[in-house]
Amino acid sequence: MANPSLLILPGDGIGPEVMAEVRKVIDWFGSQGTPFDVSEDLVGGAAYDAHGTPLTDATMAKAQEVDAVLLGAVGGPKYDDLDFSVKPERGLLRLRKEMDLFANLRPAQCFDALADFSSLKKDVVAGLDIMIVRELTSGVYFGEPRGIVTENNERVGINTQRYTESEIERVARSAFELARKRGNKLCSMEKANVMESGILWREVVQRVGDEEYPDVELSHMYADAGAMQLTRWPKQFDVIVTDNLFGDLLSDLAAMLTGSLGMLPSASLGLPMANGRPKAMYEPVHGSAPDIAGQGKANPIACILSFAMALRYSFDMGEAADRVEAAVEKVLADGLRTADLLGEEGRAPVSTSDMGDAIVAALAD
Repeated sequence: MANPSLLILPGDGIGPEVMAEVRKVIDWFGSQGTPFDVSEDLVGGAAYDAHGTPLTDATMAKAQEVDAVLLGAVGGPKYDDLDFSVKPERGLLRLRKEMDLFANLRPAQCFDALADFSSLKKDVVAGLDIMIVRELTSGVYFGEPRGIVTENNERVGINTQRYTESEIERVARSAFELARKRGNKLCSMEKANVMESGILWREVVQRVGDEEYPDVELSHMYADAGAMQLTRWPKQFDVIVTDNLFGDLLSDLAAMLTGSLGMLPSASLGLPMANGRPKAMYEPVHGSAPDIAGQGKANPIACILSFAMALRYSFDMGEAADRVEAAVEKVLADGLRTADLLGEEGRAPVSTSDMGDAIVAALAD
């Protein structure tokens, strides 16, 4: 039987640093009899520097062939003046679109050791564990027409919010399936009060729930009200499903409830391949953080937890995923912090590499 295959795309800024720590975890599993076939390539600004494009056709082809892609982060001020068509983020969007990664899973879990880092009261966030499922390949980020045109002697920016029934159905099913494995509760968020796409979204999600998932408790909420409720009492939610634009906003909001955007992973899943595994890409929620790149200050935890999500959703290795998550929790409980998480008073922060080593050591315990 072939080993699970992974394509690593470290990207820009701190991406290569945090991905190096993921490689340590992957290598540890290999030493324990669970080897992975790992390849590596360029994406984002690094790919532009080498090839004049944020993602080559050859790299895109590799991504289509492997069981899962692990991506670090892309972008940085160096590339701000590039034409929109070759900005580093276009490489990421191409991966999502051509792999048809329509369901973006964004967990927001608050580790006990970091509950004090949240800007909300500790009792509001302690024990928080919610999942936002964001539709990723349609909506306003991809709809046509789009662009900047001139009307009546002034420039007009145009973006189109567009959803088909089938696009809503498939992401709704992904969310319902997750809800069944968690608390059996799903909240769908849109703006059906002012947007026709929101009306269709609500109708389709309700129909899928009624016909296929009557055992899952389904509720609906306007996305702006959902943002308010997430900051008021986030533990009322378990799984949230929403469209591309609102998912982008709400998932970052939920991430900050946990105390740090830089601590959380994500998964982007598509349709099953011939081997039954879904096409998948895993990446930390944080950005490339070029201001601290190369300084050993970046926290690798979000990237390591992204690999844990790959173990769970691409390779059916739930126990291994639990083990990685438990190792992360132990290291945090022991008080280890990198410089991008403020060190505790009287305790110096550890380096990116030291944090990775500590997590591997905790795996071995």
